[in-house]
Amino acid sequence: MNDDLATLTARIDRTNELLQRMLAEVAKTPSTHAIFVDAGYLYAAAGRLVAGTEDRRAFDLDAEGLIEALIDKARTIFADSRLLRVYWYDGARRRIHTAEQQSIAELPDVKVRLGNLNANNQQKGVDSLIRSDLESLARHRAISDVALLGGDEDLVSAVEAAQGYGARVHLWGIEAPEGRNQADPLLWEVDSQRTFDLDFCKPYVSRRTAQGYEATGAARPAREDVRFVGAQIAAKWLAARGRESLVDLLPGHPYLPGSVDQDLLVEAEGLLQYSLRGQADLRRALRDGFWEHLRAQY
Repeated sequence: MNDDLATLTARIDRTNELLQRMLAEVAKTPSTHAIFVDAGYLYAAAGRLVAGTEDRRAFDLDAEGLIEALIDKARTIFADSRLLRVYWYDGARRRIHTAEQQSIAELPDVKVRLGNLNANNQQKGVDSLIRSDLESLARHRAISDVALLGGDEDLVSAVEAAQGYGARVHLWGIEAPEGRNQADPLLWEVDSQRTFDLDFCKPYVSRRTAQGYEATGAARPAREDVRFVGAQIAAKWLAARGRESLVDLLPGHPYLPGSVDQDLLVEAEGLLQYSLRGQADLRRALRDGFWEHLRAQY
């Protein structure tokens, strides 16, 4: 009898030890978040708010700059969490990337997922892609939180699927000039809501007009020239702010805080006398030059 009791006690002790090890591993595992962007909603809502139109042909969206701003915002909100990646959902004819979608797909930590476009330029299959990815990531415990930028009621099932596996879903939206641009059932279902206003969106949306630097007829600068300007601005930035600011900035590489990125853009356009809005490759060269100089000084 005593032997049986001793054996049972030993088994309980081993079980408790295994549980303690497992709990310790769970405690060491960092929280992870992802950002899901319904590009159709983003273009329509941001275009209407800033440019007064939902027609993509009437304005340029600096997707790279906006993605960096969203990542920066998520880093602030989910302070003790690491970013898995940004998922960018859009439509394309026969699911073939456009030049703009290809440039977005080349960004670090960004995954472009394409649905179809029908004859009326309406997205098809995007909502099902969002649900599939959300459910899969939540089921495999790859994410603890997700920021979902969208507004379609069809996304409710995606939210419910992710929540069913323990993930928290935070709905992000773009301010509507009038009324709402997100479905009420979606607003009711999520764990939290956040709306980005005109001041947040304005730096990343510009109407396509003949005004601005391009009206002067200046030739498009070479990537190396833009990279050099980025390095020049970095040297000026470092001299004005000191190495302490650099230490705070470096952990965010390759992303720049939204305010720093916009100051960089404005100053570069002034030096180049050329608009970099909608010029994803030149914007990337500008940031590369900025970062290369700063990292060389550290």
